[in-house]
Amino acid sequence: MPTTRFVVEDVDTLKAISHPLRLRLLGLLRSDGPATASELARAVGESSGSTSYHLRQLARYGFVADELERRTGRERRWRAVHDMTVLPDSLSALPGGRAALDRVRERQLQLLRDGLEAWHEDPGAPGLGHSDYLLSLDPEDLRELQDEISALIERYRDRDGSQAVTMHVLSLPRT
Repeated sequence: MPTTRFVVEDVDTLKAISHPLRLRLLGLLRSDGPATASELARAVGESSGSTSYHLRQLARYGFVADELERRTGRERRWRAVHDMTVLPDSLSALPGGRAALDRVRERQLQLLRDGLEAWHEDPGAPGLGHSDYLLSLDPEDLRELQDEISALIERYRDRDGSQAVTMHVLSLPRT
């Protein structure tokens, strides 16, 4: 099944997703599947009232929805609506956009740092690795390469392997 993407087009939606707890809740729903506010509260060390509030905000902006198929009684299960959120750089030109984008990117950097620290602590873990490549590309070539990498990753996305991994694909300017 192809990856579903939600493209954020306005600052209000960007601000809604820029909250650290909301990013964490959405990430858990994407990685672990549907959950109740209480289950998520235990996972993140927050109160169920807090997670309920933030889940309702995520729902208001279209990031999560009720998981109606697995609902039992009064239990409300939440699910991520999309597999991926796209934050166009053009959002930074909108009033308040730069600050909200910075908050999201800082959370993304922290997740990357956490993953690198875990890898550093156990560099021999099976299947883990690191490569870097120095390329000189025009913007069109870079977009084409990113699209090709995304298509390749897509072929592996729905496999049910023995080890969960996070794959980061970064295109950074050379310093």
